[in-house]
Amino acid sequence: MSLTKAAIKVGGMSCGHCKAAVEKALGDLNGVKAARADLDSGVVEVEYESDSLGENDLEQAIIDAGYEVM
Repeated sequence: MSLTKAAIKVGGMSCGHCKAAVEKALGDLNGVKAARADLDSGVVEVEYESDSLGENDLEQAIIDAGYEVM
């Protein structure tokens, strides 16, 4: 198992509900170990298993949750 970290800029994340929705969308992916969104910077930091997920998978989960990947 190889853990990788990614920082993804997210557009449209403006409140606590948005933060929670992005973290949940990422956390629901099999292989994501942690997802922490920061409203001030608009960045979500994700720790995931790179042998089962790629950054495109993370970005698609954010888009599917209704947010924009910048």
